[in-house]
Amino acid sequence: MLCLTRSDMNTAVSEGLLDPEQANHLWDFWADKSATTGRQLQSAVAAPEPRQPPRFDGVHAAYYGGALLVIGAMGWFMGTGWESFGGADIFAISCVYAMCFIGAGHHLWHKKSLHVPGGLLITMAVCMTPLATYGLERVVGLWPDMDPGSYRGFHVWIKGGWFYMEVATLIAGIVAIRFYRFPFLIAPLAFTLWYMSMDLAPLIFGANTEWHARNWVSAAVGVVMLIAGFQIDRRTRQDFAFWAYLFGLLAFCGGLTSMNVGGELNKFLYCLVNLGLIVIAIMLKRRVFMVFGVLGVTGYVGHLAWDVFKDSLGFPFVLTLVGLSIIASAVHYHRNRSRFEAKLLSVLPAAIKNRLPNERVHQNR
Repeated sequence: MLCLTRSDMNTAVSEGLLDPEQANHLWDFWADKSATTGRQLQSAVAAPEPRQPPRFDGVHAAYYGGALLVIGAMGWFMGTGWESFGGADIFAISCVYAMCFIGAGHHLWHKKSLHVPGGLLITMAVCMTPLATYGLERVVGLWPDMDPGSYRGFHVWIKGGWFYMEVATLIAGIVAIRFYRFPFLIAPLAFTLWYMSMDLAPLIFGANTEWHARNWVSAAVGVVMLIAGFQIDRRTRQDFAFWAYLFGLLAFCGGLTSMNVGGELNKFLYCLVNLGLIVIAIMLKRRVFMVFGVLGVTGYVGHLAWDVFKDSLGFPFVLTLVGLSIIASAVHYHRNRSRFEAKLLSVLPAAIKNRLPNERVHQNR
């Protein structure tokens, strides 16, 4: 019996025999037919079924809105008045909150099969970790660097003293994901790694580290997060990679942009990097790469307008033509997306093409 795999379909697309939409329809048809007749495709393990976009309605909005309010109350909006409790009280209150969240989340997840509210409660418990760690450090007086000050400064100041809090949060998040496969749990992990990308430089090189060195550390951590997100993207059916991509791009692009290195060649290379993000967005079908890439290119064009050609009478007219050309190109791409993507796949080396997440042809971000 002839057995087709997802790789065979991708090869047909790359050779121009099928466009991506036709390949997707054929694959879905064969998958449905095999499920109806009780037969299984031999490629099911290597190429899992495409992800279904999560349903998001008013109830889910209320779930996430309530969770974000709690997380904000115990983090972003916490006033300096909490310092009056002392380290032991802060630690105890945080642990009680976390245990209540875990108990309620576990009950909803396993007993009621309500995975969204249950997973959000577990996420809220993970988000209590930095506050609990801060209280414990206040008790024992143990800091990786100098005392960073009140907890409110955790979301404001870049200091090496926050490092243990970030490590503890990463550990708590990894443990939580081990038991609760909830994609939003990646958010506090990625958010913490973003913070860590800024706090690592003063911890490693000292509090007086130059801004340039801090930005390089941030960019390097961002690259690591993007690579990790790509590996997650290839191995999971649910979308666990989005938050790793988002905060990885924040760390990477934030570091590069903040460098503000001199020289037109360096600025042009910065533009090329952002153009590369746009290409990656097309390859992975991840809009978040497109957003950051377009913002970076726009920033470079703004630099040309304000610094390089600020006294040129013709530049506004040229820039207008460029803008209109970009819009026209976007319209043309939208109408011929399948053909463009097939062409891009056809020129990619097989080593890269075979490593792309198969589900990217089914879902845009």
